[in-house]
Amino acid sequence: MSFPRRRESKLNILYNNVINSLDPRLHGDDRTTRMKKIIIIIAGILLAIGVFYFLKTNLFENKEASKLAVKPKQEKTAYNFLLLGYGGGAHEGTYLTDTIMAVNVDTKTKKITLFSIPRDLWVPLPTKSGADFHTKINALYQLELFPKDYPDLKQIKAKTIISKITGLPIDGYVSVNFEGFTKAINILGGIDVEVKKSFTDPEYPIDGKEKELCDKDTEELFKKAEPFITPGFNPDERNQQFKDNPKLEDFVKNATDSPELAFPCRYEKLEFKKGPNHMDGTTALKFARSRHSPDDGDDFNRAIRQQLVIESIKDKVISLGFIPKIIPLMNEFKKDVKTDIGLDIIKKLIGQTDKIKEYGITTFVLTDENVLKNAVSDDKQYILIPREGIDNWKGIQKIINASSSAALK
Repeated sequence: MSFPRRRESKLNILYNNVINSLDPRLHGDDRTTRMKKIIIIIAGILLAIGVFYFLKTNLFENKEASKLAVKPKQEKTAYNFLLLGYGGGAHEGTYLTDTIMAVNVDTKTKKITLFSIPRDLWVPLPTKSGADFHTKINALYQLELFPKDYPDLKQIKAKTIISKITGLPIDGYVSVNFEGFTKAINILGGIDVEVKKSFTDPEYPIDGKEKELCDKDTEELFKKAEPFITPGFNPDERNQQFKDNPKLEDFVKNATDSPELAFPCRYEKLEFKKGPNHMDGTTALKFARSRHSPDDGDDFNRAIRQQLVIESIKDKVISLGFIPKIIPLMNEFKKDVKTDIGLDIIKKLIGQTDKIKEYGITTFVLTDENVLKNAVSDDKQYILIPREGIDNWKGIQKIINASSSAALK
């Protein structure tokens, strides 16, 4: 079983997508400076979530706190966290995580190492029947949440699978959806983003209108075209229909290649001007997700825009005093932010709040320019696999270990 490649990415929670799609073309001081800013806000988010769960458990839910109490353990200084970003909502692929990042935090050496994992990485999963089962790594969280939908799969935990791939013992995860991001921006009173270049995106999808047919004429054309849009049609019959009805041929072509022309009501046109722009949560999400501009529309440009948003969030939360301000508001995010980070780790993170700017930063992105290579699955999906071969994670683990002195503690 596998998951087909989607035409429109359902990503992209911003916190994470920024980092997962970080432009591998960036180097040197520019890349380091940008990544330092990103890491600071990521650490801030982790600490804020940690403070909320710690205070909620210890101050308001004493009974639960007693249940969660753990025995003292030997001092630990290195932690690994999994950050997941997903679309949310009620559409297909709600929990596909288009942002996947492993973060190593060493509180002794004050070093943070970031590992971004591409969503198309092809991974094996254990089955009860022993049958071969592979999927893209961005499906792991969804499989974990809905095990009854996949009865032949053994129990799946995204952090366990990713731990085997990276060699990092994952201590806990944090997942965030689009709504949580939008809500956070609005709570902050919006953000100010310095847009680097003007661009227009004529094909930004409108949530909830993915299947709209727009008008009666389009509905009639769609009924006639539908047999020729799905596999298994008769080419001779299609050619005859196209000959008799040229509008039908144009419609089928647009429905396949330019859906914004075939179904204009499904999309909105975005325009952003170069220079300072004040954005509320909805606008910031559109700015970060847009990917069909002829001028600024590929994944690399989108990653740069997402970095601009993260930097703007960082500036705003620092000016407001992020941690103390966010604690009273965390109940607003209980449906949008999930974590299983333990109380002992949370306490340790809280203790590092005043020292976060002292931490050194190391970053690494798994790409087809270092440890991965492009491939095609048996069912014709585009996938990424290790250079050493499918399911061989030794090269990935070696370079991750070499990239972080504390990674495998």
